[in-house]
Amino acid sequence: MPRLSPDAPLIHADCEIENSRFGAFCEVGRGSRVLNSDFGAYAYCDRYADIANCMVGRFANIAAFTRIGPTDHPMTRAAQHHFRYRSARYWDDAEDDAAFFAARAARRCDLGHDCWIGHGAIVRPEVTVGVGAVVAAGAVVTRDVAPFVIVAGAPAKPIRARFPAPVAERLLRLAWWDWDHDRLRAALPDFRALDAEAFLDRHGG
Repeated sequence: MPRLSPDAPLIHADCEIENSRFGAFCEVGRGSRVLNSDFGAYAYCDRYADIANCMVGRFANIAAFTRIGPTDHPMTRAAQHHFRYRSARYWDDAEDDAAFFAARAARRCDLGHDCWIGHGAIVRPEVTVGVGAVVAAGAVVTRDVAPFVIVAGAPAKPIRARFPAPVAERLLRLAWWDWDHDRLRAALPDFRALDAEAFLDRHGG
């Protein structure tokens, strides 16, 4: 496997990237589409993820075949079909509906640091997934997800918290996702060996 870089994202074959920015050590899996989005450092998506209009937190984990920020059709108009707003594809004398596309792009979603979006999950526009939250495979997230909470189902509902509230609060205070690369490396043995509470005890959270 190629090494990740602090200077440029690792973008695998057959990706479509448009108007998006990437922090250090990011990766975009094969066949993925990323539009109008910002990836924080260390965030990645696996194969065939489709991500639009999203702020992706540092260390976010996005599984394969996910759909983040899927756009809507104009249900309140007489026609839903995209001839209405992609009009230049159909007529020489018609322009695309710029206002429609601007409104779509403004409906952003927010994925928190170190969240995990499971295989095939969908996160709707204007939804926030909290720090450390888990979205189960196949879930459809239509409402905000609190930090360190696991949600599942369609529509997604809370299943349980990952940690007791005091541990979650300590993790938020510690904010290890803001550490620099060298500090992360120094703590790597503890990330591997210690449970969350023991890690907090050792690292001051």
